[in-house]
Amino acid sequence: MSIKINIAKFIAKVGGPFSRFGPGSGKSFAGILFTKIAGVDGVLELSKDLDIGSVILTGTNGKTTTTTLLIKLLSNDTQIRSSYESNTINAIASAFIQQNGELGVFEYGIRNIKYGVPDTVQRVVDPIGVVYTTISQEHTQVAGIKNPFEDYYKAKRLLSQAMTRGVIVTNADDPRTALIGIDKEKDVRVNYYGIESEGIEDINGEDIACPNCGEKLTYSKHFLNHRGIYTCSCGFKRPDLNVKLTDIEFGQDTWKLTIEGDLFNYTVSKNVKFDLDITVPPFGFHNIYNALASITAYATFTPKVENIETTVKKIFNNLDMSFIPPGRFEVVDIGGKYVGLGQGDNGDAIKINAMFMNQYVDGPLEFIYTTPDEDEEEIFEDHFEVVKSMNPEHVIVVPGRKSIDKAREYYEIIKKEYPDAEFYPLSYDEMEVRIEKLTELARNSNYDYVIMTGCGEEQAMWERIKRKLIDD
Repeated sequence: MSIKINIAKFIAKVGGPFSRFGPGSGKSFAGILFTKIAGVDGVLELSKDLDIGSVILTGTNGKTTTTTLLIKLLSNDTQIRSSYESNTINAIASAFIQQNGELGVFEYGIRNIKYGVPDTVQRVVDPIGVVYTTISQEHTQVAGIKNPFEDYYKAKRLLSQAMTRGVIVTNADDPRTALIGIDKEKDVRVNYYGIESEGIEDINGEDIACPNCGEKLTYSKHFLNHRGIYTCSCGFKRPDLNVKLTDIEFGQDTWKLTIEGDLFNYTVSKNVKFDLDITVPPFGFHNIYNALASITAYATFTPKVENIETTVKKIFNNLDMSFIPPGRFEVVDIGGKYVGLGQGDNGDAIKINAMFMNQYVDGPLEFIYTTPDEDEEEIFEDHFEVVKSMNPEHVIVVPGRKSIDKAREYYEIIKKEYPDAEFYPLSYDEMEVRIEKLTELARNSNYDYVIMTGCGEEQAMWERIKRKLIDD
């Protein structure tokens, strides 16, 4: 390393301890110090410290959970450097500087090219792997500017587009992430994961446009929203699976998953096979995909391929619900009343929340809906379809983001369908008042089944409401 890089690294290490406050490596002060002195290109020198290399995880939903599971798996086999709940190059640089390990595991959220700089991240981190969960309609506003979904999708693609080595791990059931893999097969290895089981089917699936040609895809089966088995007249279709869920048994307290794998492992440069039967808590349909993504990524990058089956069984057979990140959707029992609550800030997420809640509903339901903001009409349209699909007896509408006026507009649309719907104009800037009122609405509901979801603070608001419902 150059003198400049060494000086920057030393100063960052001295100042870095301040970055350890908070979840994961979310605080990126050490990385900020380093890039201020050495420049962003200096991160490329830091990345060379890893004997194996770096793996970056991205997608619309499931990033944090998949990263958490992958860290649990890989930590059994090797020392790793990691960060999660992150969307900055500085957080990755902080992990390079402050941690030890031969393999890096980094969650990376991307909203657009300008702020996410995915091409720059790919260049300076030089990953040996990029893992894609799923890509669906995301927030259309970044820094107050509305962005087309096509730009969001392009930003996700850029994270792996320049790769000339390593492996892409991607969801074959999602046409958008599948195309990313197919387009890179000429440059790198691609391991696809997905579902081949009769036990999972989404009766209200979404037929989307082919990401390759723009025509509507033909689905022979839906799993979750736009994920399923699909073909297009242009020749695009779901790729063959390297890791697949072949069977599932749903129980009230546990689920049994059967998974088969035949994939390329990067560290030994050959294919490895495995067969698994694992028992997990009833953690929701969406976490089936997160489990498949983490297992596929683990089997792709572990330096100890002989451990794959024993390590996966060890981790998953001992899972409890604590692995789900704070603020994410959960159902809590408060004196016989079931309240499902958590973030659902796009159509994919809120539908998954609704499917999870439906496992508990056995009577009239109240839906407490927290709305999107200005210029997020597409998200509202997706949300409203989910609200209606739950057939609620009563609806309460609360602004989920800044604009109370826009929330009122959404409420007026909902009121046409549900005339007795109520509106509470709670200010986003008065978060304490908002949290207290939402907690009160859930606790004092006249219904035994309540779902509270939509837009809002990704962790803080939902987790605090959850804790108040449980503890107070």
